[in-house]
Amino acid sequence: MPLNASSSFDLEKTTDGYPQDHTLTRDPTMQAFENTSTNVAASQMRNSLNALSDTVKDPAEKKRFEAEMDNFFALFRRYLNDRAKGNTIDWAKINPPNPNQVVSYDDLPNSDAVEFLNKLAVVKLNGGLGTSMGCVGPKSVIEVRDGMSFLDLSVRQIEYLNRTYDVNVPFVLMNSFNTDEDTASIIKKYEGHNIDILTFNQSRYPRVLKDSLLPAPKSYDSQLSDWYPPGHGDVFESLYNSGILDQLIDRGIEIIFLSNADNLGAVVDLRILQHMVESKAEYIMELTDKTKADVKGGTIIDYEGKARLLEIAQVPKQYVNEFKSIKKFKYFNTNNIWMNLRAIKRVVEANELEMEIIPNEKSIPADKKGEADVSIIQLETAVGAAIKHFRNSHGVNVPRRRFLPVKTCSDLMLVKSNLYTLSHGQLIIDPNRFGPAPLIKLGSDFKKVAQFQKRIGSIPNIVELDHLTVTGDVNFGRGIVLKGTVIIVATENSTIDIPPGSILENVVVQGSLRLLEH
Repeated sequence: MPLNASSSFDLEKTTDGYPQDHTLTRDPTMQAFENTSTNVAASQMRNSLNALSDTVKDPAEKKRFEAEMDNFFALFRRYLNDRAKGNTIDWAKINPPNPNQVVSYDDLPNSDAVEFLNKLAVVKLNGGLGTSMGCVGPKSVIEVRDGMSFLDLSVRQIEYLNRTYDVNVPFVLMNSFNTDEDTASIIKKYEGHNIDILTFNQSRYPRVLKDSLLPAPKSYDSQLSDWYPPGHGDVFESLYNSGILDQLIDRGIEIIFLSNADNLGAVVDLRILQHMVESKAEYIMELTDKTKADVKGGTIIDYEGKARLLEIAQVPKQYVNEFKSIKKFKYFNTNNIWMNLRAIKRVVEANELEMEIIPNEKSIPADKKGEADVSIIQLETAVGAAIKHFRNSHGVNVPRRRFLPVKTCSDLMLVKSNLYTLSHGQLIIDPNRFGPAPLIKLGSDFKKVAQFQKRIGSIPNIVELDHLTVTGDVNFGRGIVLKGTVIIVATENSTIDIPPGSILENVVVQGSLRLLEH
């Protein structure tokens, strides 16, 4: 839809084209006020987006920008309607998934259906930066193991797949405006390799000023901090608008396997691929069993007979503890998603996608010194919320090994350890390990990668570790072995140096400890 006065949305309708519900049981005066304020905010946003479009000089770029702003405005309009109505999910209609909505991995066919690989492309969500771990640039280029980054490991996996089965599975990266340029430089080193790498960018949406509900940027060339990538739910529109979706379909690709770039457990699985084809599912979400560390993670539910994703942000406060219950909601979403490309094309072209909106409030630095930081809102969506829009969509309850994310340096310690060996880009857990991977909690002194590397020059042996908590000024020597439950707490203004060769088993170390090497 072009961005001009004649194309603006009918402000008396919701974005799905149906009239607003004026029959809600509330004060008619308040209802009228909410409708008016919502319509005014929408109208002002539309005018501001038109003005932003006028600042784009290149015709081709202007067309792309207008398409993105139309999608953003539809999201903004839904946000206003949801806010006015106070929409919440009806808890009485929420039930654990039924047996048809979650299939056990153990029940899947166990054959090497290699022929289905010719129908597959692998997509990695590569829009995130490594700032939370103190790194500059795309998170996917952080060194993870043996001098290789997330990106290197993924490329090795696909290269091995293509070489072993004599196929050509494309590797697709969804970048953001934050990561695109750096990623383009990095992937040049893979030219000539046995892998076809495609990239596309997710949308660039304007941040919304919380006070005025107007866009933060004043022109197309406004500073990058005025814009944001709107979450991985944007993959559908961006894949379509980039032309990559049609390009893959023209190559005979029918299925994409999508996952976060930092999930080292998300490797191509022939059993799930075969199940996807034979069950004629348009959408499969990989789920794994909840632990106490995962109680806030999104879960699959039955809602009026359909599989849906339920996030903790959607849960009324009085039901949060019930949501966290491992007994009632025993799975959580790994964000490993298998999808049919033609189904994606259908729902995008029919404008069916209405994923739940995640309003993400943040503060950005003021333009001038001495001024207060600016409160903004980012309207985001999650790819898992699209499960309700696809036919025969369901979950597969997969082993925990398929969920191995690296969000923090605690996770980094785990994947760098001797608990795992590396095989063709895939991390394989030590067969001597009994039970799940240990729980590691490193304190704020280990938050940045540089701090982590300085304090833990050599990763301890953790094959027999169950739980590790470290807080304060703590340093690890070489050749350390950790077993059972180990808690190390350096109190304020004190330091604990764990000597080389130490064996710590079911122990609490507290206070100050500085020993010479032995």
